Parts: sequence; C-alpha cells; structure tokens
Amino acid sequence: MTNFEAIVLGLLQGATEFLPISSSGHLILAERFFGIEATLSFDVFLHLGTLLAVLLYFRTDWWRMVRLRDPLDRRLLFFLVLATIPGALAGFFLESMVESHFREPGRVAFMLAFMSLPLVLAEVLGSRKHLLPSLKLPQALAIGCAQALAVIPGTSRSGITMATGLLVGLTREEAARFSFLLSAPIVAGAGLYETLKLFKHGETLILPYFSGFLAAFISGYLVIAWLLHFLRKHTFYPFVVYRLILAGVVYALF
Repeated sequence: MTNFEAIVLGLLQGATEFLPISSSGHLILAERFFGIEATLSFDVFLHLGTLLAVLLYFRTDWWRMVRLRDPLDRRLLFFLVLATIPGALAGFFLESMVESHFREPGRVAFMLAFMSLPLVLAEVLGSRKHLLPSLKLPQALAIGCAQALAVIPGTSRSGITMATGLLVGLTREEAARFSFLLSAPIVAGAGLYETLKLFKHGETLILPYFSGFLAAFISGYLVIAWLLHFLRKHTFYPFVVYRLILAGVVYALF
C-alpha cells in the first residue's frame, strides 16, 4: 500500500464513519475498485483515528461524564455502557461469518439500499421532540441493539443508530450526538481486540498506517462538526438518495 492510498482510505473512513452511508461498505468498495490490499492492522489504525476524533470533539462531554458529579451525566455514561453491549457481542460472535459472507460488493450494495428504509421511517415516524437528558434506558438499549446490526457492511453504524434515535423521539442533532458518543466504546474495544491480535501475529507498522490514522482523524473530526450543524435544519433524505444511487452504481459495475 502506498502512502497516497493510505491517505485516501483514511479520509474515506473518517468521513463515512459518521455519515449514515456505511464506512465499512465504502472501504470494501474502494479497496475492490482500486485494487488496494488493506491489512487488518491498517483497518485498526483507521478506526483508532475516528475514535480520537470522537474523544477530542466531545472532550467536554466525556470530561463531565467521567467526573461523575452530575446525575444526568452519570446516567448518560451508564446508558452508553449498557447500549454498547449488544454491538460488542455481535462483533465478537459474528465477525467470522460476516467476513466470509457479507463482504462481496453485491451484498454491500443490497444493504446500502435496504438499510435506507430505517432512515426514511425515522423521518416519517419520529417525533423529534426530545433531548438526551430525557432519554430512558429502554430507548438507549434500543439504539444499542440497532448498533449490533452494523456488523454487516453496508448497514452503517451511524445511520442505524441515528435512525433509531429519531424513532424513540430524539431530535436529529441529539440522535447524532448519542450515536457519535456510542461509537467510542465499541471502536475502542474493537481497536484493543484487534491490536492484541496484531501483536500475536507479529505484524509490523509502516508509515502509511500513520498517514491513514491522521487522515481518518482529521476528516472524522470535520465531518462530526459539519453533520451536527447540518442536521439542525435538514433531513436524512439526501443520504438516502446517495445510498440508493451508490447501490445502483455498484450493481452496474460489479
């Protein structure tokens, strides 16, 4: 892998991790289309770049939660921990099956199109009235269970969790905020798990890994800021249209 290819994949990962369009799906398609062979260790570095973006962008929120002084912050941290469990279990038990059955471009395209439906339903049915302090445990767990579906490439972790957030009554911006905060534990856990596997297999780190990490961090940070601003006045429909167009293009090419 060249340094340029690593930067391109890093920028793509950082942007699509937080937009409701599936980062894993885009990486699979980009690697297949351009003939890039990305290693497991490289994927780990990309995800750690987006993790750093979430931690730094929401540093004030994280600091308030870990200080455990405010009851609302303690409750939000508790909800995030519990909501992470379904996704963690899905990733642990289904990883090998997903790797062997759901990484083909045609299946990614199908999921891109099919999982646009939750975003449409969320726009139609969501009340969009509530802020995070009013979130209840069953609602947080529903978002967490939805996150478990994101192990399938093309689903979009951010897309399915934001859609569920809207369906339980959160505003678009607050649904996105909870989705982004919820990504940190799952990405950190996956990063730690995969890093341990790297050491076990004795893989070495090279310069493109760090280039990809930095690119993913920068693009991820900028996309978080942009999307939170965008969702104050706009719907998810542009992303639905994009997913459907991309699915059609993939079917045509592959």
